[in-house]
Amino acid sequence: MEELSLLEQLKTYSDSDYYPLHMPGHKRRFAGMGDPYAIDITEIDGFDNLHHAEGILRAAQRRAARLYGAEETHYLINGSTCGILAAVSAAARRGDTVLMARNCHKAVYHALLLNGLHAQYLYPNVDLERGINGSISPEEVRQALWHQQKERQKETDASDRTRDGLERTVHRDAGASGRICAVILTSPTYDGVVSDVRQIAQEAHRAGAVLIVDEAHGAHFPMHGYFPGTALLCGADIVIHSLHKTMPALTQTALLHVQGSRVDRDRLRRYLGIYQTSSPSYVLMAGMDRCIEVMEQQGEELFGAFVQRLERMRRKLCRMDALHLVTGEEPELCAFGYDRSKVVISTENCALNGLELAQILRRVYHLEPEMAAPEYVTAIMTVCDTQEGFDRLTQALLQIDEGLTGRKRAGSPADKKPAGFYKNEEVMTIEEARDRVSQTVGLPESAGSISAEFVYLYPPGIPLLVPGERITQGLVEQLTAYRDMGFSLQGLADHAGERICVVCEADT
Repeated sequence: MEELSLLEQLKTYSDSDYYPLHMPGHKRRFAGMGDPYAIDITEIDGFDNLHHAEGILRAAQRRAARLYGAEETHYLINGSTCGILAAVSAAARRGDTVLMARNCHKAVYHALLLNGLHAQYLYPNVDLERGINGSISPEEVRQALWHQQKERQKETDASDRTRDGLERTVHRDAGASGRICAVILTSPTYDGVVSDVRQIAQEAHRAGAVLIVDEAHGAHFPMHGYFPGTALLCGADIVIHSLHKTMPALTQTALLHVQGSRVDRDRLRRYLGIYQTSSPSYVLMAGMDRCIEVMEQQGEELFGAFVQRLERMRRKLCRMDALHLVTGEEPELCAFGYDRSKVVISTENCALNGLELAQILRRVYHLEPEMAAPEYVTAIMTVCDTQEGFDRLTQALLQIDEGLTGRKRAGSPADKKPAGFYKNEEVMTIEEARDRVSQTVGLPESAGSISAEFVYLYPPGIPLLVPGERITQGLVEQLTAYRDMGFSLQGLADHAGERICVVCEADT
């Protein structure tokens, strides 16, 4: 049988009754752009140049800044990833240290690799029953910054007197206690958990650090008071939004906002030119401008109706008995705020795990969720979802729940709940580990070795293991459990997840 081309496959899927509970936020129904080939041009006269914007593109970016309340906004045609890379590169110098949430997207780790940076981690609270990461505590940020300042002061004060009476200051390697130049957070998380950005911004600025917030999943926050407040209004210096995740915009489109004087804006612009394509798509940029235009003109009406549909659905789903709708009020999450457009369904006390629930939604109800985790499923609802979409998801979950009532899942090794992030020992930086001689070993035999590659589940693309970290037996068991449950371990050269690349002992 002849295989279909990608275009044919996409058209066939689009014509089916499968409903998207995932990004992009336009949900395959936001119209108004016509034939993409008819508007696909290059930097011809009258259409400006994104990297030297002085005309129509400059005006478009200013419209986006006005909508979001930012001092300056940049179009990102390579997604939030290029914005994160540019933000970290602009804020840091080689050898600096960043204070970052461990549940940051892999792009932040790649920025560390490219810039030769050191990481000090902030670990989110974890809801162990549901396996969901919570928020970052402002107090933890304060303590980390205070401790770093104290250690640097010790270094400055440490001195030896030579025989001739001259004072000699002792300096250590910058990597051991180099200045924390930036604090980096993901808020909201993939599951909608928000941190207290306002308080964290105050702590970061008090210590002389820049605050970078990956708010990729919160591009809709400023559109309605039902949602948490955006980091832009809470003191963050750089905020990155993925328009395509929760707004009516095409995949790969995002925004970077910059506020205040703590960030070198010329340096930021230079790095945006490095990490973005030199041939930005006018189709994508037109889609972004169209999104901004619609939000300016109809945003209040569209989001008002969206919030009503969302709240009606959430009230119905709160009646489920076996399945559980995460509300953001669970004390274990310790969340400062919660994005209720993320419909997170926990399977903690029923006969299914998250992957099995996602498969039922897909195969039986033709509903495609955004993500399946060991203990929950995440659906993303946006302003472009139809009432039919809300009804189909509600009815499907209520029917599944009715069939599960009274049935509990028998325990098994594969059902072992994740215990959050392992606090792996950092033996060397990501850059150092990548430059060392490496070898491939079986995953069971890797305990005690130093990883030479990333390991993460995608989505959401948060590393469970980073190059330069020592592999523990507990982590090996966790990764094996994920693999046995049917999840794909990505980042490994071995796509089967059975072998891992480690630093050769002779090169440590």
